[in-house]
Amino acid sequence: MDFDPILLARLQFGFTIAFHIIFPSLTIGLSAYIATLNVTAWLTGRERFLRIAQFWTRIFAISFAMGVVSGVVLSYQLGTNWSRFSAVAGNIVGPLAGYEVLSAFFLEASFLAILLFGANRVPRWLHAVSAVVVAIGTATSAFWILSANSWMHTPAGYEMRDGIAYPVDWFAIVFNPSFPYRFSHMLNASYLTAGFVVLAVGARYLLKGIHVEEARTMVRMAIGLLVVLAPLQIWIGDEHGLNTLEHQPTKIAAMEAHWDGSKPGDFNIMAWPDAKAETNRFAITIPHGASLILTHKWDGLFPGLKDVAPGDRPPLVSVFYAFRIMVGIGFFMAVAVLFGAVLWLRGRLFETRWYLFVMANCWWLGFVAVISGWIVTESGRQPWIVQGILRTADATSPVIGAAVAVTLVLFVLVYGVVFSAGIYFINRLIARGMPDHELQHEPTVGTALTAAGDAARTLEQG
Repeated sequence: MDFDPILLARLQFGFTIAFHIIFPSLTIGLSAYIATLNVTAWLTGRERFLRIAQFWTRIFAISFAMGVVSGVVLSYQLGTNWSRFSAVAGNIVGPLAGYEVLSAFFLEASFLAILLFGANRVPRWLHAVSAVVVAIGTATSAFWILSANSWMHTPAGYEMRDGIAYPVDWFAIVFNPSFPYRFSHMLNASYLTAGFVVLAVGARYLLKGIHVEEARTMVRMAIGLLVVLAPLQIWIGDEHGLNTLEHQPTKIAAMEAHWDGSKPGDFNIMAWPDAKAETNRFAITIPHGASLILTHKWDGLFPGLKDVAPGDRPPLVSVFYAFRIMVGIGFFMAVAVLFGAVLWLRGRLFETRWYLFVMANCWWLGFVAVISGWIVTESGRQPWIVQGILRTADATSPVIGAAVAVTLVLFVLVYGVVFSAGIYFINRLIARGMPDHELQHEPTVGTALTAAGDAARTLEQG
């Protein structure tokens, strides 16, 4: 049997990174939420926020550990399956990945121990500060990783010498043309993902009638955040799309299944892109819809797939449908949380059980949207691994296909076990619920203010 090493290497990297991205998309958002809870608990002295923070910290720890383990494998694959990519782009991508380790991983690891084990051992202010530092560390990690990835899409600040990319302007490299859009889009997606998980768990507890006080707090905080971030994500996505049109128009053409650049683009709600016939089958369209979105003009033109050779086009079906899944989930999120906000304002949020039931079963939406967005971004860049510099077919290692196939099977088996174990333990933690023991801490700002008020009232009565 003949094995295509390039296809298998792509499948292996695609599988491992799709698995890996699930966990950072949760931990980035959860770390910010945990930091908010710990700071609120410290300032107000309300143990409810601390119980919620400790509950989510346990889930964060499992997700963080799985993210670290699955992420290490990606680094090894760059050497085993993609050595030519490392040779050509390593002078730029390597340092950016190194900055992520130095500035983020050590920052997270240093304070993560305090966050996980210091709740009853250090003053509350120090515990709250450690939570904030961990949240900053996770965001910083995303900063450097997305900077490296964005450079691969819109390379800048480099020069080529004998087929090797060398840095000449690190500011231009880090803040390359697509980086601000990718970073804000991914960071916001992580907060949305974590927000819907928190909302789902809070709704689940309310439906069961357990941890009611904490569950109401979780639902209110989640909706209060998501009602801002969900519409914001739609706007960021639109800006990101305009930036992609400027720098990677062929990717946009694949997302829209737009063939003829000499005609305005219709928005294909559903279709089956036929690459051989260069047309769309069974299309349900909004006339001129894509032109209005991308050019803000009824008859606006943008490049089509026929403007490039067939060999320079990305895979159409996966990009086309992944984009629609991502957009569909994004709009559903916005509508769902806006409806929840209306219920909240009317005082019916916690009594509308059908809404709570729907939200309790929507915890997975953010993860699917993130993976779909990754498919659009990375598959839409093909056939380039570094846009305009290095093709994917020229970036692989001289490894036989059978070896890659064996490791791919092993990865699927091992990751399946790891993922199942992680989900099992997270579900056990959710089923176990909030910690019910008495929490002991140093005096907080909130308890100090409360004590001062009690003393003043005592003096008045005396």
